[in-house]
Amino acid sequence: MSLRPCLFLDRDGVINHDPGDYTKNLSEFTILPTVMEALTLAKGAGFEVVLITNQGGLAKGLYTHQDVADIHAHLNDVCEENGTPILDIFYSPHHPSTGKSLSRKPGSLMVERACAKHQLDPARSWMVGDKQRDLDAASPVGVRGVLIEPNAPLLDAVNFILDECS
Repeated sequence: MSLRPCLFLDRDGVINHDPGDYTKNLSEFTILPTVMEALTLAKGAGFEVVLITNQGGLAKGLYTHQDVADIHAHLNDVCEENGTPILDIFYSPHHPSTGKSLSRKPGSLMVERACAKHQLDPARSWMVGDKQRDLDAASPVGVRGVLIEPNAPLLDAVNFILDECS
């Protein structure tokens, strides 16, 4: 099986509006305006889409795994309806205030797992994040990155990536 390119995306501030602390439940989850258009372009160019997200609020007791599952199920439903299914979602429930974890970004373990599980080609893949730690999680695996401002249009980043790939 040949390796496929992937668009790795952070969640809060890239896919959905980041309120500045934590998106604790589905009622606080708002998909940003250009996300579906950006995913359509990426999928049309042959990219798989995988979310790589820290969810440190779990370790702090601010929300539950069920809250995260509800948000991700809703996101998956919206993406399926749009014809842009997400291949997988990896999240780290850890926070530095409660202990160290290799899975938490800037650690690369979530990206490594995604590449191994889904036969993804790091050399043809990109990570889009709104914090340097997002890019730092992808870089050791050989995935290039695009840093955007929190809540900035994902479409701009995807257009940049597609221009770089052509």
